[in-house]
Amino acid sequence: MIEIKDLFIKFPGFTLQDINLSIQDGEFFMLLGPTGAGKTLILEAIAGIVPITRGRIFVKGKEITRLPPEQRDTSIVYQDYALFPHLSVLKNITYGLRYHKNNPKASKKRVTQLMEQLGLQPLAQRSIHNLSGGEKQRTALARALAVNPSVLLLDEPLSALDPNFREDVRELLKKLHQEVETTFLMVTHDFAEAMFLGERMAVLNTGKIDQVGPVHDVFHKPATPFVAKFMGIKNVFHASFRNTKARVNNLELHLQSPSGENKHYVAIRPEDIIISRNGTFGNDMNAFQAKVMSISDQGPYYEVSAEAVNVIFRVMLSKNEFIKLEIQKGKHIHLSFRSSTIHVF
Repeated sequence: MIEIKDLFIKFPGFTLQDINLSIQDGEFFMLLGPTGAGKTLILEAIAGIVPITRGRIFVKGKEITRLPPEQRDTSIVYQDYALFPHLSVLKNITYGLRYHKNNPKASKKRVTQLMEQLGLQPLAQRSIHNLSGGEKQRTALARALAVNPSVLLLDEPLSALDPNFREDVRELLKKLHQEVETTFLMVTHDFAEAMFLGERMAVLNTGKIDQVGPVHDVFHKPATPFVAKFMGIKNVFHASFRNTKARVNNLELHLQSPSGENKHYVAIRPEDIIISRNGTFGNDMNAFQAKVMSISDQGPYYEVSAEAVNVIFRVMLSKNEFIKLEIQKGKHIHLSFRSSTIHVF
């Protein structure tokens, strides 16, 4: 288990404030947030690379706050790989073993096993200069895991990869996590990566944790407007509530159940809104006419912005749906969505 208690780090122009996290043994935990949120700083604090102002860090019940990096039972993989250019693939992988008191026979067996798992055996004597991005990433992973750490820290390991390699390495990370007895803590700004790889996540916003929980819960039930928008929910509105109704400006929405106390926002995912020519109605549907304000081609889908009673909704449409509905700017359409798709927070 990794435990972070009241971690506080202050640098000129940035403060990481009162971070508290508990990560279970063997978990694949994601740290999510925009650039500059403090994600990498948390990894480096755990690894012992940056000094902390106050707070305590534990790994497997042992406090490591003041220990040097080589005594922390952790390994870190950076997005730029940080491989030694003058060493071969094999020598890069085995480099860290000299700083750890491991059984030589067991270490050799582990290195061989890792190279097999990561498909690196044919590349053992190859120069780092002659590797692709994906091969460099696999080498960096093998080097980090060769010392058999309790915790593997991953700093945006997929961000520097060509899109063709990114999906392969993502699949590899998932498989590798299932095969090794190591806790993975990974930094990313991509919620799709977090959804695919993670079991739980923490979302950081300017040095503070906004929300912690299972990946599915954070994605579908964000706790703050920032988390909602970062999770791709583009329809986030301040609202007033009364029983099973919410009011956004002059638009009334019907909720699935009473909102409860201390609720201030509603959120509807863009893919949950239906566009039709004649309207889709039902007892559990919110439906109203809207005017198309803008259309944005996003590649695999279109994003349509439509105004209803002075509220702008953003809707995601597949290419086929867009063509079939003959959507045009300035045209009137009907929007509808089920009460169950409205998240209240």
